[in-house]
This record gives sequence, structure tokens and C-alpha cells, in this order.
Amino acid sequence: MPKVNLTIDGKRFEAEAGEKLLWAALDNGIYIPHLCVGRGEVEPASSCRLCFVEIEGRGEPAISCNETVLEGMIVRTKTEAVTALVHSAFDLFMSTHPVNCETCPGNNQCSLQEIAKKMKFKLKPKRLPEILPSYKIDDSHPDFSFDANRCVLCGKCVRYCNEEAGAEAIDFIYRGIGTKVGAFGDGPIAESRCISCFRCVEVCPVKAFYFKESISLVMDCNSNFRP
Repeated sequence: MPKVNLTIDGKRFEAEAGEKLLWAALDNGIYIPHLCVGRGEVEPASSCRLCFVEIEGRGEPAISCNETVLEGMIVRTKTEAVTALVHSAFDLFMSTHPVNCETCPGNNQCSLQEIAKKMKFKLKPKRLPEILPSYKIDDSHPDFSFDANRCVLCGKCVRYCNEEAGAEAIDFIYRGIGTKVGAFGDGPIAESRCISCFRCVEVCPVKAFYFKESISLVMDCNSNFRP
């Protein structure tokens, strides 16, 4: 695979031609926050609006998950404009996300915690009012649960369930501020077309989908477990 040369935050790197800028940066130790994208996605959803960067010659910041690396590209990830955009997007997420990390199944495995730590953001923003949902946790499946209150609507679970697994067990339901992830008709996931591939649990960046204790113990004891 041919390589291209690019500069990110003053450091010069090589990356494979055709690679997305986000992954080129992460592979070379430069952190760019992100929630909604998975490696290898041909057309990233670009819905979380967290992976902004500035590219020399562009008039405004760009979404790095949707930018292909080019020869001679010069990128900056920590400018004032980029940080302001990312901070605003992050605060919007946190204004509707419960911050009770100690009791959360995603504690220390959460992308929101990682973003806050690496970007030096507060998990509880003071400049936006807190509007927390109050959905009932779906415990219907024998192996995992889904807490829609923690969901950040990144869409990864929906894409992997529908496009990779082909199960079409979950999707976005309702509209506007009431949009959530759920099974058809907002019924129990156990009664949907779920095939128990566990990809929703694996890809969720905040562990809104999380394994129940019984299967978590099996996974801990079997390092070769692969959903």
C-alpha cells in the first residue's frame, strides 16, 4: 500500500494512502476525541461532532473521521477554534448523560471519561442545564442489559446490528428530543430479532449496552472470547 506524508501538530508522519485522518492521528499517538465511528467504516456517520481538526488551506475546521489523508497535509488538533467546538459538543452530550460513574458498568471503560481526562473537560458542565432521561432499563435479554439513559445516540450499535450482523434487532425510534435506540415498537430486546452476537455491547462507547454478571465472569475467565 503506498504511503503519504503529512504533518500533525508539528510532527511529520507516514500514513497509508486512503486512510482516514482520525485513524492516522491515533495510530501515531495523537489523540482526537471521537464516539460514533469505528475503524474501517467506509462512510462514517460523523454524528458526534467531536473529532474536529484544522487543515491548512481550509477555511474552517473539518471532521477528521471523514477526511482522507493527502500528501503534504498539515493538520492541527489543538487550536482554540477546534477546542471550543469539541468542548461545546462534549458539554451537549454531558447535559443529558447521568454522571454516576462509580455505579456505572462502564466505569473506566467509557469514552466520555477518556475524552474528559485527555481534553481536560469537566464531566458535569455548568454552562448548560441538565436534562436527564428516565427510561426503564431493558433487562429482558439473559446475557446483557440496555440502559437508554446512558446512551449517547452515537449509532454504532445500530449500524453494527443492521449492517454487519444483519439482525436488524435495534434501530433509532421516535423523533426529535425523544429519539432513542430500541427494538421495534420499543418492545423488549429479547423479543426482537436479536441473534445474541453481542456486537452492540462490544461497540458501545459508554456501555449503555453491558453484559450481565454471569457472562462477564465467563469473559474474564476466557481471554479468547470473541462476540
